[in-house]
Amino acid sequence: MSVEKYINKIMQSTMQSTPGQVEFYQAVEEVLSSLLPLLHAEPKYDNLNILERIVIPERQIIFRVVWQDDAGRIQTNIGYRVQFNSAIGPYKGGLRFHPSVNLGIIKFLGFEQIFKNSLTGLQIGGGKGGSNFDPKGKSDGEIMRFCQSFMTELSKHIGETIDIPAGDIGVGGREIGYLFGQYKRLTNNFDGVLTGKGINWGGSLARTEATGFGSVYFAENILGKQNDSVKGKIATISGSGNVAIYTIQKLIELGAKPVTCSDSRGMIYDKNGIHLDTLKLIKEVNRQSLEEYVIIHPEATYLPVHKYPENTNAVWAVPCDIAFPSATQNELNLNDIKNLHKNGCKLVCEGANMPTTPEAVAFIQSNKILYGPAKAANAGGVATSQLEMSQNASMARWGFSEVDNKLSNIMKSIFDLSYNTSKEFGDEGNLMMGANIAGFRKVADSMIDQGAV
Repeated sequence: MSVEKYINKIMQSTMQSTPGQVEFYQAVEEVLSSLLPLLHAEPKYDNLNILERIVIPERQIIFRVVWQDDAGRIQTNIGYRVQFNSAIGPYKGGLRFHPSVNLGIIKFLGFEQIFKNSLTGLQIGGGKGGSNFDPKGKSDGEIMRFCQSFMTELSKHIGETIDIPAGDIGVGGREIGYLFGQYKRLTNNFDGVLTGKGINWGGSLARTEATGFGSVYFAENILGKQNDSVKGKIATISGSGNVAIYTIQKLIELGAKPVTCSDSRGMIYDKNGIHLDTLKLIKEVNRQSLEEYVIIHPEATYLPVHKYPENTNAVWAVPCDIAFPSATQNELNLNDIKNLHKNGCKLVCEGANMPTTPEAVAFIQSNKILYGPAKAANAGGVATSQLEMSQNASMARWGFSEVDNKLSNIMKSIFDLSYNTSKEFGDEGNLMMGANIAGFRKVADSMIDQGAV
């Protein structure tokens, strides 16, 4: 059987055995199609059925989460933890609390995490979890009670050498604190079972900033290959969570001008550059809608989602030199990338997980737009989570600049590995292919070493 037919067989089997998991299929197809040059060169991977094994999680945990709201009503949500692959280390990956969460979403995120974690060069496997619980509009008490109920079940399946969750969409410092407190209460252990912890109780400096900072560092490495940099560039950014906020901060520090951000209700365009202090006040302190931004800065423009042109994200209609999709999956479609290209965008660097649709990725590649794929470009968060784990294990505390320097070096190493791998397999500069092959090869070789398990 040819390699192409083998991959097609695996895709068909995956869709038949796990119906309705569209995002997961998308993630699997992207990786498997990127691996064609490696599979032609190294038949051992299909001879030993590595592909069939790697697309099936080692363990999928689904559980009921029951909690009481402020009115005394009993509420019920679904909790998930997919422990996907532990060939190179304990499972590592975030928890997402969002109404869109389902098993397919968690599996796509967990599958991506395998290769992202591999690229960091650190000894961490891939996993992901979360719930269809929506923290928006909930009181601190309701969020605490939900987190305590969620952790009561999750605690049975995690540990500092087994599975170390972190935050993701809807899970920030507040939620990590409630989750850790309940874990400690249940187990009587004070250990590094979660990352993204508060600085006073085991957290790492620069962890909050890491994914956004890392995305900009990766963009700098891409542009550096072109004898260029982010300095002086106009940047559009989607999202207004940790990734977007700290992408904006690092861009400002490096001399770029970020002019957009967005949330679920709409987007801000500030041609003079996003005011970082205002954005942090609205999103990190007051937890408000971006509509508040134009009250403080009336020279900026706010556009609600219902006024976006059909089948487009208005963020990507703003002229820019570089774009950072930093919100959620499949937020940048073919119409969006055509708008970006028409308006002069030279680089798309992904801060979110799989934010670009396959059709948009194909357009990027065929039009020679520079591209930082998520597995590589947004790996800074999980890399710094592992640095937090290292500090916990050694009972050490590193300064902000030390962690930031390590993060910068890790992102350069990921870029170099992805670029050199693309060159090795005959498509120099195709960072998607390079990242997928490099991430896969380390995990697959480890699976072969460990036998049929």
